[in-house]
Amino acid sequence: MGAGAVIHMTGKRKLTELGGLYRTMPWTVALYMIGAFAISAFPFFSGFVSKSMVIAAAAGDHHATAALLLMVASSGTFLHTGLKLPYYMFFGKDSGLRPKEPPINMIFAMGIAAFFCVAIGVFPSVLYAMLPYAVDFKPYTGVHITESLGILMFTLLAFVLFLKYLDPENTISLDTDWFYRRGASVFMWLANKPVLLWEQMIITLGDGFGLNTLHRLSKHSLAIDVHVVDGAVNGVARSAMKSGSLLSRLQSGVVSHYGIAMVVGLLLVIAIYVFIVNGGL
Repeated sequence: MGAGAVIHMTGKRKLTELGGLYRTMPWTVALYMIGAFAISAFPFFSGFVSKSMVIAAAAGDHHATAALLLMVASSGTFLHTGLKLPYYMFFGKDSGLRPKEPPINMIFAMGIAAFFCVAIGVFPSVLYAMLPYAVDFKPYTGVHITESLGILMFTLLAFVLFLKYLDPENTISLDTDWFYRRGASVFMWLANKPVLLWEQMIITLGDGFGLNTLHRLSKHSLAIDVHVVDGAVNGVARSAMKSGSLLSRLQSGVVSHYGIAMVVGLLLVIAIYVFIVNGGL
C-alpha cells in the first residue's frame, strides 16, 4: 500500500525516477517502514511471530534445507522491501518531486494494517487464537531474537557495503508479467491485423454485393407496390366511386319513382320464382 500511495501521488513507477520523498510524505514513509519491518520479520512485528513459527516448525521436523531457504528468503525480503525500495524511493538522491501525502482514506488503510502488524507482533496470542489448532509457541526467546537480528544486521551490512552495486537501472525487469504482456501484444496484433482485415473484407462485400442486391430488391419491390398493390387498391377505389355515382343518380328523392322501382322489383322476384318452379317441374 505504501508503494501504491507513492505511485498514486507521483505517477512514477521506476526507482530511477524517485527519491527524496520523505520531505513531503513523512506519514507514508513511517507506515511503509512498519509494513517493511513486519514482512522482514523484525522483532515486535507480526512477521517475526509468523516467520519464526514456520521456520521453527521446519527445523523441528528436521527439514534443515527448508528452514535454511526460509531464513535466506527472510534476508532477501529485508534487502529488497526493507532497505533497497525505501532507500531509493524515499531517501537516496533527490528527484525533485514534492508530492503531497495520499488521501486520508489511503493513510487510514495503511494505518489499520500497521496497527495489526504491531499488535500481532507484541501480542502473538491474538494470532494464535485465530489458528485452527492449538499453538504453544514462544517467539521471544533469546535464540530466536539473536538469530533473527543477526541475519537482519548482516543483511544491512551487506547493503551498506554493496550499495553502489545496487543502484537501480532505467530498465524494465523481466518478471512473470512478461507472459501476460506478451500475450496482450499478440492479442492486439491479432485484433489489428487478421481480424481487422477480415472485418474490412466483410464490410467491402457488404457495401458492394450486399448493398447492390438490396438496391435491386428495393427497385423490384417498388415496382410490385406501384403496379400490383397500388393498382388493386386504386381499382377497388374507382369501382366504389362509380358504384356510388350510379347510386347517387338513382336516389332522385321522388316517392313515385321509388314506388315504381319497388313494383318492378316485386314483379322480377315473382317472375324468377315462377321460372324456377316451372323449371323444377
